[in-house]
Order: sequence, then structure tokens, then C-alpha cells
Amino acid sequence: MIVVTAASGALGRLVVERLSAHSEVVATVRDPSRAPAGIAARHGDYDDPASLVAAFDGAGKVLLISSPELDPAKRVAQHRNAITAARDAGVGAIVYTSFLGADTTATGLTEAHHATEQALADSGIPHTLLRHPFYSDAFVPKIVDGELTASAGGRGLNTAFRADLADAAAEVLLDDRHLGQAYDLTGPLWTHREIAESLGVTYREVADDGPSPVRWLHAQIRAGALERQTPDLAQVLGRAPRTMAEHLRAGGR
Repeated sequence: MIVVTAASGALGRLVVERLSAHSEVVATVRDPSRAPAGIAARHGDYDDPASLVAAFDGAGKVLLISSPELDPAKRVAQHRNAITAARDAGVGAIVYTSFLGADTTATGLTEAHHATEQALADSGIPHTLLRHPFYSDAFVPKIVDGELTASAGGRGLNTAFRADLADAAAEVLLDDRHLGQAYDLTGPLWTHREIAESLGVTYREVADDGPSPVRWLHAQIRAGALERQTPDLAQVLGRAPRTMAEHLRAGGR
């Protein structure tokens, strides 16, 4: 049996859907009313260790989807609750959705993931790390009046679509050969200018005047921080991940 945490979220729902055709799967959710339809569900709250022990009972593997908590200290505590609960419930293996760079950097976006990876190593539970990039779903360019604009400085983005990352998670959960591995998952590199050219629309660089978090992210893009490439996602999937251009040519579906 495979237990998927945070199964009411966008990624969790996709993973549950993919696993359900191949394995017994249980969705754990904080709010049972939001559980995926047609799937066995259990209450599991990252802030309630006892609920997690009960939710993980009988699980051969657990997909630990990282908490959406923004405070790193609280997020790490939640993840440690889940790891301890998995150990107490006798779970055979954990697959964790980490973030690119968490193995080498312990600040900012990677702080909680770095600590969680260390907690997994210390737990003695066999595990697999899926270090995600940013989701392409959140970066789909908008074309307005035949024009695409951006503040990316022409630099590339290694984002990946949530659907491909869900496929990768399901593959890892269903095949024991992935145990003990750490995958740095990157999507096909793309730039806004390339997307504009492929769609036959005008491209224009614009001033970076969005909210502070958006400006920070654009600065990271302009510095080339999202250009790292690895073959890991394609190798786990056994196929090429979807490109941004393909997504847009398909009408965003």
C-alpha cells in the first residue's frame, strides 16, 4: 500500500490518480472533505503526529509531499513529525518532494528541504529524494494583443510541469530500483524570447515592477539561477518532459 500525504493539493491529486491504476493507494488529508473522490482517505495533519501514525499504518511506502508552510522552522518540524510517524508506523520507504539545490544550500527556499533531507538520512528509513524545480504551471507566458512580455533578461528557465513531476513520483513509488536515489529534476530549458518566436508573436522586455516576491524571482532568473540542466527527469519518466512551447501550442491543456 502506498500512502500519499497532502493528497488534496494539486500535485497530490495527480499522483494519487496515477497510482490508483497500479497499486493500492491511500490519500491522507488534513480536511477529509477535500479528499480525492473514489480513493480511500485518512486524516493526516503534519501538526498532529498521532494522526500521521494512524494514517501511515500498513503503508509500504509514503510519498511525503512538502508542507506549504512558509516558516522554515515550522515546516521542518512538520516534516520531522511525518518522518517520525513513518518510522513508528513501520513504513518501508519514503519518497520526499524536495527542491533543487537542497543538497548543497541551506538558506532561503532550500532551508527547510535541506534540514528535511538530513532528517531522512538520520532516520534510517530507506528513501528517495525528488528535488523539484519551480512548476511550469506558474510560469506560463501570457500573450496579450499578439505580444509576449517578460522581465527575465533573456535568461532560461528549467521549470517542469506538475503533471510530469507527478508521473515521475508515481514511477519512483512503483519501482524499488529508485530507492536510495536522489534526483535533481529539471524541465527543458526555455526562454520567453524563444517562446515568442515559436508562436510567431512579438517579444518585448519590460521593467520589473511586480510585487516584491516576483521581483526577487525575476532577479534570480536574470542571474541564471534557473538554468541548471540534468537528465534526471527524462530518465525517470522514460520520455522527454513537456516543453513550454508544446504546452502553449496545445492551448494550455
